[in-house]
Amino acid sequence: MIINGFVYIWEYMVKEEFLEEFNSIYGPTGDWAKLFRKAEGYLTTELHQDISDPRRFITVDYWNSKEDRDRFRRKFANEFNDLDEHCERFTSQEKFIGDFNSISNRIPH
Repeated sequence: MIINGFVYIWEYMVKEEFLEEFNSIYGPTGDWAKLFRKAEGYLTTELHQDISDPRRFITVDYWNSKEDRDRFRRKFANEFNDLDEHCERFTSQEKFIGDFNSISNRIPH
């Protein structure tokens, strides 16, 4: 159970011709998750597809803390940027939703 977890969330509009490749790369066993797993503090990734618009997705990446995510971004900046550049062609829009603390997963007192 995540006690004091951290998540960050992105929204994507995926081009029709890249739906399958997007799912493969952004899913919990895809290239992004493989890169994240190199870092301490990474927990998992969720990929969600909008029911009313199958081209719209959100990713939710779970980390132990924001500091773990930030440390990963510094340490693996080159690999992150290379993968991000490769994936730009998949989407017509990307939007950073935000950084969040996982309050619902905290153990009540």
